[in-house]
Amino acid sequence: MKKASASWQVFNAANFIFLTLLGLAMFLPFLGVLAQSFSSSEAVIAGKVLFWPVDFTWINYQYVFSDASIWRSFGITVYITVVGTLINLIATASLAYPVSRQEYVGRKIVVVMVLITMVFSAPLVPNFILMKSLGLTNTLWALLLPGAISAFNFFIMRSFFMQIPSEIIDSGRIDGCTELRMIWSIVLPLSKPVMASLGIFYAVGHWNTYMNALYYVNNPALRPLQVKLRQLIDANEINIDPSASQFSSLAHMDPEGIKMATIIIATLPIVLIYPFLQKHFVKGMMVGSVKS
Repeated sequence: MKKASASWQVFNAANFIFLTLLGLAMFLPFLGVLAQSFSSSEAVIAGKVLFWPVDFTWINYQYVFSDASIWRSFGITVYITVVGTLINLIATASLAYPVSRQEYVGRKIVVVMVLITMVFSAPLVPNFILMKSLGLTNTLWALLLPGAISAFNFFIMRSFFMQIPSEIIDSGRIDGCTELRMIWSIVLPLSKPVMASLGIFYAVGHWNTYMNALYYVNNPALRPLQVKLRQLIDANEINIDPSASQFSSLAHMDPEGIKMATIIIATLPIVLIYPFLQKHFVKGMMVGSVKS
């Protein structure tokens, strides 16, 4: 095996140091939030907590889990993440498949129209007027339908569909498959890697949804978790009832610990799921990068 040159070794070392520092810059703040969420109020107020819990306690999580409004927001976020991701994948595949076929005459026009949306986006006011005229404001549809198809994800899925051999499609047609049957029975089963990859993109976007909920949803019962979290941080909406025996020790506490616990609960599901789907994420990013 050929030995790497000195300049290449220096580059690898510098690259390793840079990526390590970048990883620490992203991980250490999360670790600090996690430590504060498990620390006592006295330790948090005194500024003793850095990256390890001080006076370990579960009381912050007990309070969060007892708050019905947080659970409701958590349930709404899970719902729009699951349902919204399904809508995104179905809509994106429905548009990307016909455009990927050579026999579709108007495919270039559609591609140009989608490409334009990546450069120019509609202003907020026309979007709000459209949502209101359609009767979607203060409904969960306002969090599901806008952005049903991402232009970036459309091009990734289109590139993957274009790599499916035309002989497979022709065989399905010879066997009498309709176009819809062909998509569901042949194309989508072959597209599991790209579907999983784009599913991650869409799911993370729905889980972190904030702006659409802020603009289009005024009903407190429909607020997703990110909006609820922002309200806790900004408005200090933590009302502790000293008469509740399980929270009697919280009567004079600083609410920072409860805020940190809420942040961890909002972040943890995606952090736990992502490592299992990372290989599909990499495959999806590589789609279309190599031309035969």
